[in-house]
Amino acid sequence: MRRLTKWIVLLILVLGIGGIVACGVSGAIRDQELRESKVLADLPLPEVSGGLRGEMGIDKNINESTIDRYLGRGDAVYRDMRMLVDEADYENIGGDSYLSGFVEGFEVVPYPLIVNVSGLPEAVGESYAGSTLFTEENGEYLANYKESMAILEYLFPKDKVIFLMCGGGGYAGMMKNMLVALGWDADKIYNVGGYWYYDGENNVAVKREEDGEVVYDFWKVPYHEINFEYLHEK
Repeated sequence: MRRLTKWIVLLILVLGIGGIVACGVSGAIRDQELRESKVLADLPLPEVSGGLRGEMGIDKNINESTIDRYLGRGDAVYRDMRMLVDEADYENIGGDSYLSGFVEGFEVVPYPLIVNVSGLPEAVGESYAGSTLFTEENGEYLANYKESMAILEYLFPKDKVIFLMCGGGGYAGMMKNMLVALGWDADKIYNVGGYWYYDGENNVAVKREEDGEVVYDFWKVPYHEINFEYLHEK
């Protein structure tokens, strides 16, 4: 009888602890869902700036001046569209053809490897003109490789908010136009503008001087290389 009572008490304790754990897990899941919904709710819808910045599609509310407030979000990805070394001469417009730094949290995905570049200011000349995942013709984006769309969806997931940046805002604007044309939600993509104008607290410097010479620590850069040698042409 005592043994039976002991087992009954033990069973009650186990069921009770299991219920507490289940409630705790359920509560944690609900709390996480509430946090995520709150995170999504506090983003202003994309709104294009005025003037020249607006022509490039730079956002009025989330840009170089405010991006620090929106870093580290679990519902978002951060993409810097520059090359490590761009063939275009951006020094002619006060920029840097070499990637001199980036905002912490951004991963670099070179736009000129995604699609052929057009419409750059005459002063900077031509950018990279080699292999690309897509070719743009009269506003249409044609995949050059069987893997092109899969790579694009992996780097720019449709279920995430996407923050785009580059040197001055041009590549970022072009990338948003491309994504929207291919079916991405325009309300979930922000052109943050240009790193050249960023003066926040999350700068990661790549360019430095050593013994009187300029050195670029490209090893710091979270860089997505696209190796066309291993892709299959359509």
